[in-house]
Amino acid sequence: MQNERKRIFIITGMSGAGKSQALKMFGDLGFYCVDNLPLALFENFISYVRQNPDTSNIALGIDIREGSSLQQMPKLIKSLAKADFSVKVIFLNASDECLIRRFSETKHKHPIHQKLVTAIDHERKVMEPMLRLADEIIDTSNLKLGELKEKLSSLLSLKRAGEMQISVMSFGFKYGLPKECDIVMDVRFLPNPYYVPELKEKNGLDPAVQKYIMSFDESYEFVEKFADLIKFLLPKYIKEGKSYLTIAMGCTGGRHRSVFMAHKLAEDLKKLRLSASEFHRDIGV
Repeated sequence: MQNERKRIFIITGMSGAGKSQALKMFGDLGFYCVDNLPLALFENFISYVRQNPDTSNIALGIDIREGSSLQQMPKLIKSLAKADFSVKVIFLNASDECLIRRFSETKHKHPIHQKLVTAIDHERKVMEPMLRLADEIIDTSNLKLGELKEKLSSLLSLKRAGEMQISVMSFGFKYGLPKECDIVMDVRFLPNPYYVPELKEKNGLDPAVQKYIMSFDESYEFVEKFADLIKFLLPKYIKEGKSYLTIAMGCTGGRHRSVFMAHKLAEDLKKLRLSASEFHRDIGV
């Protein structure tokens, strides 16, 4: 069986145009990221990648810090066998006015320690070989971070919602709200198995508890409507640049209704080929 080609994205461009944010986005999507790899080590790194089956998606940050060595990039990229690698160069650009404003606002120093206007002008000349190599040039002058991530996602040919990491958890309100959750849904309006003697000591993963909860019309209606809401929201969150989403389902004790509903939602999302995991915080309390 022929091995699938490894993907290498070379993220380059002007200082202040968003390279660091772009690399972070690639990292969030599971790419093996290396920033400012010395080009003298490029061939050794490629040998490592060839021998390591776990590094199939790579993002390399290459910028002005390589100086005159950037002249080597066309030769280095050409040396990569097309049978083994799919290589794309993404050049992030911005207007001089925008770059000056960003450096002034952040108070970061330009890598070239000269007067800012002079440094930007010099950098454009040094980065010319990378600009000529670019498969895609993105002008970030008027882009918000979420819009940049959306553009990069489209270049990666991602399935968008399918690439988002979704975590569905259950919890009990009596033990406090979970931290760092994006969506909280209170399911205490559903019939409570706790008050059914033969179900009290069971939990929401037990078929008998699940059958009891789903024996009520409002349970069916809620499952359908809440799943539709999540499917509606996913592309909206991705457009804003989110790579992870945590959905918390809460009931009184976190052992019956919330457990089942979190489990049900996670299973329904998986059927849609979405990456969803489940966690039940208070199931054993």
